[in-house]
Amino acid sequence: MSGGAEEEAAVAAAAGAEAERRVRIVVEYCEPCGFEPTYQELASAVKEEYPDIEIESRLGGTGAFEIEINGQLVFSKLENGGFPYEKDLIEAIRRARNGEPLEKITNSRPPCVIL
Repeated sequence: MSGGAEEEAAVAAAAGAEAERRVRIVVEYCEPCGFEPTYQELASAVKEEYPDIEIESRLGGTGAFEIEINGQLVFSKLENGGFPYEKDLIEAIRRARNGEPLEKITNSRPPCVIL
């Protein structure tokens, strides 16, 4: 193989590795607030779309429903006052897998309120 062909092969291999980056999601939520079903629903939707995604839950403080992708906070219920839409989280995961910069999710659906 000539130097040019080796270089092209290395670039192609690197591009293939970058095409499917590893994504790790951590969701921190308030269990006493009753947010576990919301976490389970979101985790199920993520796993359905991306079965290989690593998703972890942690118990958080009062009112918390915080989502990190690869260590970067992408959603905060404490800041937004609601829960993320599944489609927005799926889009953020797609961006992370493609190596694109992550942006904070600012859309949120209101928490369920019983009147």
